[in-house]
Amino acid sequence: MASLKLNIIAIIPARGGSKGIPNKNIIDFAGKPLIAWTIEQAISSNLINDVYVSSDSQEILSVATNYGASPILRPKEISDDKSSSESALLHVLDNLSKEPDLVVFLQSTAPLRKMDDIDNAISKLIQDKADSLLSLIETQEFMWEESKERFKPLTYDLSYRCDHRHLKRLYYENGSIYVFKPEILRRYKNRLGGRKSIYLMESWQRADIDDYETFDWCLWIFKRDFSKMYGRKLIVSTDI
Repeated sequence: MASLKLNIIAIIPARGGSKGIPNKNIIDFAGKPLIAWTIEQAISSNLINDVYVSSDSQEILSVATNYGASPILRPKEISDDKSSSESALLHVLDNLSKEPDLVVFLQSTAPLRKMDDIDNAISKLIQDKADSLLSLIETQEFMWEESKERFKPLTYDLSYRCDHRHLKRLYYENGSIYVFKPEILRRYKNRLGGRKSIYLMESWQRADIDDYETFDWCLWIFKRDFSKMYGRKLIVSTDI
């Protein structure tokens, strides 16, 4: 487990102008606003000291405050759909009185986290003596890629269709957890840089909500497995 002496903060960026699903960050998800689950996961961490929500929406910031996060009003010029998450992260850091030792960047659209995922990811970065970390999902599938206007297998040799257990392993960035040192973000303007580490999550933790199809699938998984993720620590409405 990581040292409790470190000053570790969580930042949850949440724009108000989502297009695929209007008001996505505060849409009802298993009985609570979607963003509330990520806030509660961060607050439940044994290693995170403070949780901040960055948004251009007063409605989102009000929800964040109600669930225990500190609100940071994001300027309009870094709040459109072309603005990077990095710009929001930097804005939060610039508005803090003291630079933290580590930042945990969480997306509210990826709420499929187990109780100990956040703390385990932080501990993994420290154990690996890394500067940044991202969560990944391992996959072994019969996948193809487009190359020079043609398609070809990416994970196996077409002349030998092997058993799926012998397929090349690929790793999917599920957008759930990023951890980094603030100087990495400032130096590279990127959440990832320096010595990088990874935190592997389970295949069912893949969802990153961006449309109603992924929303429905993620909600089904969440309700099916909430006891596995949280035990009795968080209460979920089980009405489907």
